[in-house]
Amino acid sequence: MDILTIGLGTIGTTYSYLFSKAGHNVEHYIRKSSKKINITQLNVDVLDGRNNKKGDHYTDTYKVNTHTKDNYDFIFISMPAGNIKSVIETLNSNNIKGTIILCCGIWKDKKYLEKVMQGREYILGYPVAGGNIVDATLTCCVFDHFILEKKENSKINNYDKLVSLFESCNIKLETPYDMLEWIWLHMAINAGVVSIAAKYADMDNPTKAAENLMSSSKLLAEAVCAIRETSKIIKARGVNLKHYRNELWGYKLPIFVSAPIMKRMFATNILTRKIMTLHNNTEDLLFVCKCLYDTGKQYNIKAPIFYNAYEKAESKF
Repeated sequence: MDILTIGLGTIGTTYSYLFSKAGHNVEHYIRKSSKKINITQLNVDVLDGRNNKKGDHYTDTYKVNTHTKDNYDFIFISMPAGNIKSVIETLNSNNIKGTIILCCGIWKDKKYLEKVMQGREYILGYPVAGGNIVDATLTCCVFDHFILEKKENSKINNYDKLVSLFESCNIKLETPYDMLEWIWLHMAINAGVVSIAAKYADMDNPTKAAENLMSSSKLLAEAVCAIRETSKIIKARGVNLKHYRNELWGYKLPIFVSAPIMKRMFATNILTRKIMTLHNNTEDLLFVCKCLYDTGKQYNIKAPIFYNAYEKAESKF
């Protein structure tokens, strides 16, 4: 298949590497003004959880091919949600066609998305991977699954082909009740965790902040309380949380049970711990918190633990 990835960001490049290794033709659209425009090859340092729950660690190289076509099977977009509009305008102005896999932290509603996508054929997804790119090295962690919108809820004509793309990379697909609501809920959980980690952290060292959180029963207990509050914000948007019991059950347990479970999970799950420490884009992390904070205030939701944590974190930035 022909795949176009927008930019040379961590998530898009991680999956591009996997697609390429599976034998697909992968190209990148990189703006001429980008600092990465001259990168033609990346060193890759991977913790790969597709065949081993503890992750297989290996190094490799990835050749960065710039876009040469006008038509692709799929266009992979993963970036801050505020940039989607400009990306769609760029694709349209260059007459580049293809089904869009939109993998972003989207806080807006479906009506907003339809307007921004300007009639393009797209499907919502969410990556289960993370990492960073420093100089010409991609350090990443990838799990064995990917979150994708249900076939019956999507409007694309090549859904089965997309399934085949991920199957060729040995990646299983998980399809939640409603993809956009799932993204909101995932952002809420992240906001609860990030706000508490940042409250007690040096904002110049997000890796250390993540390590402190994962090793502290006290901080994890506070994070569970914050997640309970951010979940109420999601509910206020009209989301029926009963559809997402699997995602929330661990946070509904008594604190003296849930915090030790989380601590043990972080201690034993190398992939999860790795992905927490690699994600060091402070601005992006606090943006997620701000989305929840502003909406919670708008709906007058009582969330004192989360609000206090975010305010203290934001004052450091």
